[in-house]
Amino acid sequence: MFTIEHDFDATIITLVDEGEDSQPLLEDIAIAAFAECVTLTQYDARNDREQVVTLSMAQLRDLAAALNLPEGVYRLER
Repeated sequence: MFTIEHDFDATIITLVDEGEDSQPLLEDIAIAAFAECVTLTQYDARNDREQVVTLSMAQLRDLAAALNLPEGVYRLER
């Protein structure tokens, strides 16, 4: 399940782990899309703090392309 919210300066997508019956659930992931970057935030219960990963728009484009490509080394033409 996921939610989408539009704020003044970002679009926030929250991914909710509904999981399988036999698997423990993981914390929600909040994805904030800004004009210049995208952040992924997830609470880490082991360290009792949020972990944040920031992707540039170029890294996000590369990630989107990589999800549909076989193993290898690539450089996207802009």
